[in-house]
Amino acid sequence: MSHIHPKKFVRRREPRFELIAGPVCLDFVNTLDDRFSNEPKELLKNYLDLARFAEDTQILDTHEVDRLFELSQRSPQAAQRVLEAAIQLREAMYQVFWAIVHREAIPSPALLMLNQYIQGAAQHAQLVPVNNHFEWKFDEARSDFEAPLWPIARSAAELLASEQIAFVRACAADTCQWLFLDTSKNHQRRWCDMKLCGNRAKFQRFYDRQKKSNRRARG
Repeated sequence: MSHIHPKKFVRRREPRFELIAGPVCLDFVNTLDDRFSNEPKELLKNYLDLARFAEDTQILDTHEVDRLFELSQRSPQAAQRVLEAAIQLREAMYQVFWAIVHREAIPSPALLMLNQYIQGAAQHAQLVPVNNHFEWKFDEARSDFEAPLWPIARSAAELLASEQIAFVRACAADTCQWLFLDTSKNHQRRWCDMKLCGNRAKFQRFYDRQKKSNRRARG
């Protein structure tokens, strides 16, 4: 799999997003939290959230994020349109990856939509030599509100076209089901994060065993 040229910068702000998935495209899908609950939590409420996701994942550096935020204050409608496009991209990726995880037919409209974003991103990317090999480098963000979307779409394309696609998983916790790339040695990882969903599941199993044991003792 080829690689996206990473930004190098010193972080000034605390991370806002929990990044556990591996590829940035899967972390982006996870920005709709509690997707299958009665009250899903949208983590991209405004353009600044999108820009901050780009900062947390090092798609953009801090100065680029600051610049885009300033521009979004001056052109809120244009920024809002890109936020809506970002959510459209996210949901197209979710449908494609979710179908792959569950071995279902790939929904054609979602794949068509994803391909449109991938083709759009390609217009802003070029190969650059880095330490005797090549990496993808995207145009500087400057004044383009869509800059955060380019590496995300490219990440989805790279993952879908790689052998690693077989190891995309959904968290086994019913209340979570975040997507992640299983890079464990035996590819048997079940939880998005063992410290979170994994520990909750262990506690629930312990609690259930205790209830059964207590019922037997009373009976």
